[in-house]
Amino acid sequence: MRAMVCLPTYDERENLEPMVRALGEQLDVERDRVLVIDDNSPDGTGQVADALAAELAWVEVLHRPGKAGLGPAYVAGFKQALAAGAELVLEIDCDFSHDPTDVPRLIAACEDGADLALGSRWVKGGGTVNWGTGRTVISRGGSLYARAILGVDVRDLTGGFKCFRRAVLAQIDPETIAAKGYGFQIETTFRALRAGFRVVEIPITFVDRRVGESKMGGSIVVEAMLQVPALRYRALRGRL
Repeated sequence: MRAMVCLPTYDERENLEPMVRALGEQLDVERDRVLVIDDNSPDGTGQVADALAAELAWVEVLHRPGKAGLGPAYVAGFKQALAAGAELVLEIDCDFSHDPTDVPRLIAACEDGADLALGSRWVKGGGTVNWGTGRTVISRGGSLYARAILGVDVRDLTGGFKCFRRAVLAQIDPETIAAKGYGFQIETTFRALRAGFRVVEIPITFVDRRVGESKMGGSIVVEAMLQVPALRYRALRGRL
């Protein structure tokens, strides 16, 4: 297997099938897979995922018992992807805020030598669509805050559109990360940098979801803000 795309879902019934089919148009389905990781969505997303897996040989489904957060969902997906032999493991949102047509660009970056390719809103050529001033300030400010505290050059530390080489995930051990949202994204990238891996930012345009409700609440933002200095503390003491 070349690549497995990890696609966490919770109440994404309307988005799931269009996203899976859009990914199928971008992947080499003879050697790539899509793994839907559903947290027992009450809207029936899991049943839609099962129907897609029955129809499409390159789709797999991992059912989890309940909503436990984005970070734990990705950890479960990473474990399954590595066990299946995937050389590349991707993260993508199901709500089309990440454009599936950018997936080949992330894969190509890793095939060209990057250890972690990160879809970035805050490098030249990147940006956002349909964001208000408040959300832009929070996102850009959060990335600037994390960069300053952690002392790294990556501009979009909270970004969640990524392609990892399997060696990166094997080294950084995401199972030891407790954060569920932005903090999870910050720590995976920071650990990759600390381990000496090459992180490359690929410019993307992030589009606010059109269907469904955002899963990121204020508690997730606070979690990330508190986690950043804790990460710095642990790094200074050689605990990462």
